[in-house]
Amino acid sequence: MKRRLLILGGTGEAAMLARHLTGRADLDIVSSLAGRVAAPSLPTGAVRVGGFGGVDGLAAYLKAERIDAVVDATHPFAARMSWNAAEACRRVRVPLLTFVRPAWQPQANDRWLPVADIAAAASLCRGRVFLTVGRQELAPFAAVDAWFLIRTIDPPDGPLPTRHALLLARGPFALADEIDLMRVHAIDLVVSKNSGGPATYAKIAAARALGLPVVMVERPARPATDEAGSLEAVVAWLDRPHHTP
Repeated sequence: MKRRLLILGGTGEAAMLARHLTGRADLDIVSSLAGRVAAPSLPTGAVRVGGFGGVDGLAAYLKAERIDAVVDATHPFAARMSWNAAEACRRVRVPLLTFVRPAWQPQANDRWLPVADIAAAASLCRGRVFLTVGRQELAPFAAVDAWFLIRTIDPPDGPLPTRHALLLARGPFALADEIDLMRVHAIDLVVSKNSGGPATYAKIAAARALGLPVVMVERPARPATDEAGSLEAVVAWLDRPHHTP
């Protein structure tokens, strides 16, 4: 009998995992996307889009769909989903693995200004700022007296700074292009979440090359679960003979 695996995704790691596991005779896979991007890149195989309705909704889904295991491969900043998944899986006794990309680490000549949250990042903004924190967390910057180049995948929600330019683009981005972008807009400061991964790292390397400071929003706390940092580690976890939480 096939085991049913739910991949909580929307990330490159989730898509890679679905692509790798599709075709395994012992697994029936469904990937879940939050639906926050208008035209998401869909992973291989069965896909559901949209929220579950909190912990209760996810727990009910796991029972109704007879899910045997869950891999949380959501974005490192999707903390609420991770906490909901941990509690839902605990309730219905479904094993849970977190598959998270490693955080970026400061390199020689980086000028990082680490902050705990978006509000703290907004308080440090001066001059001409390259703002790359996603479309849903821009409100704290609306009243800041600075000029912003705001890059998002989809048009932003909510209030925006009075002085800004909006750039809609999806990574990955090339280092040379990021350097040119920052030079053309005379950027003084970069604001970024510590998302990790290669798709948007070029902005960090470009800031280093140009000697620019980076306000780096650190990752939120996540629940304590089994964790894997590589595709091979996820497969090894799935192939264990028992996963009872």
